[in-house]
Amino acid sequence: MTAPIPDTKLVLALPKGRILKAASPLLAGAGILPAADCLDEGSRRLRFPTNDPMLDVVRVRSFDVATFVAFGGAQLGICGADVLMEFDYPEIYAPLDLRIGACRVSVARPSEQGVGKQGTGDNPARWSRVRVATKYPAITRRHFAARGINADIVHLHGAMELAPVLDLSQLIVDLVDTGSTLRANGLEETETIAHVTSRLIVNRTALKTQPERIGALIARFRQALGAQAPREAATA
Repeated sequence: MTAPIPDTKLVLALPKGRILKAASPLLAGAGILPAADCLDEGSRRLRFPTNDPMLDVVRVRSFDVATFVAFGGAQLGICGADVLMEFDYPEIYAPLDLRIGACRVSVARPSEQGVGKQGTGDNPARWSRVRVATKYPAITRRHFAARGINADIVHLHGAMELAPVLDLSQLIVDLVDTGSTLRANGLEETETIAHVTSRLIVNRTALKTQPERIGALIARFRQALGAQAPREAATA
């Protein structure tokens, strides 16, 4: 991958949606203030200037942040650990856990009271093959392979909860926060694969070629996290 020219702008990739809102206080704490419409979901702009003339931010789908950073479109990003687990890009270094966006990647199946047609009396631990709907095919295959189970993947990008109901799959693997969406659709969480928070990620090549600039940004995020910890403790 081509290293960016040192006097060009750095780019920080941010995920759309709730993580962007959760990251806003950290960005401010790190002294990074994007243009006001960056937080406006109605804005059609994708790239925004900041108060630093040598730093722009781009707003992309959460699943795309890691790809932008890995391939050098952005030098830094904020990305969920679930995305890092799924793609496992060697080009990415994740120096900081930002402690935002806490949730989990979990296995779920129709509950005893659910409306799914797949039988719920079976013990999944005894299965040798299972059909799973998920947007995390790599994580799912690794998880079931470690248990000696061959996972046939139904790759979906949303509405995962419908898959068991409509006989597309026996199980789903999805990101879970409160579990209310699962319960509303007759599913129950049966196993947690991984707990997830968002991380600050960096392109390794950019870090090697511009250690001072990128190192300074990492330090600003680390300082913002340190300042945030006493406030969190005081409100706990």
